[in-house]
Amino acid sequence: MTRRWHTARAAARRAIGFSQDQSGGVLVEFAVVIALFLFIFMGLLDFGRLSYSGVTAQSASQIAARIAIVRPPACAGVPQVHVRGSASPPPRFGTSCSAASGVCASVATVTCQGSASNATASEIWARISPLLPPGTNIDALRFSYAFDSKLGFLGGPYTPMLTVELALDDFQFVSPLASLANAAGSGGSGIGSSATYSSFSVSLPAEDLASGESG
Repeated sequence: MTRRWHTARAAARRAIGFSQDQSGGVLVEFAVVIALFLFIFMGLLDFGRLSYSGVTAQSASQIAARIAIVRPPACAGVPQVHVRGSASPPPRFGTSCSAASGVCASVATVTCQGSASNATASEIWARISPLLPPGTNIDALRFSYAFDSKLGFLGGPYTPMLTVELALDDFQFVSPLASLANAAGSGGSGIGSSATYSSFSVSLPAEDLASGESG
């Protein structure tokens, strides 16, 4: 009976000692803290890369628009000159398109993707491709030539409003941010493995150095 009592007492002491033992708590706290640290560190790296890619892509679209506006059209079907519109009596050549409604014929907007077979698109791509994420192709370029009655003059070079856009694939995170966030105690993290870029678009008016009103 005495032996049983001593055995039970020893077992009780061990149980109490085990419940009060905090030596493993440090390891648990370290696991949580290191997961939070890695989440913040990796997040800074990935979102820094995302911000950098966005800034360089916006710069690339500005460069593309500046080149495209002084080069032959990157799209087929863009007119070369302004022809007479519906104004009556017919205005003389050299009249500003903005002088009255219908001086210059309205032209449908022409749009296209970048193509290596087009000299203007190829020149632009050679300039901006080093600024874009790896794997981006020339067809990420979008060109739009829209008629603007405030630009140009009758009989002069066609002067549209040009818009150049970059359509980039989603940015891919290299860090397992969702897993790190969950390990840090966030529960069901809604962080995905990619992020969608904002629109990179630049519009510029075409320019003609001639003054018009001379025909």
